[in-house]
Amino acid sequence: MGEQVWRESGIGGPDDTEQLQARITTLEQQVVVLELKLQDRDDDLAAARAANRELMAQLNRHTD
Repeated sequence: MGEQVWRESGIGGPDDTEQLQARITTLEQQVVVLELKLQDRDDDLAAARAANRELMAQLNRHTD
């Protein structure tokens, strides 16, 4: 009877819980990977900005 109530309620039965937990785990892993990629991109951007500032400073010194 309990499973029938779960199915009729539309929120899924106990079997769905394991599937949902597996999906949550997969999504959490994807979040970690994406956060690492974003951090790498931010690091690359910061390095490019620093290099650009240094280049501009060198150019400005030579034109003075």
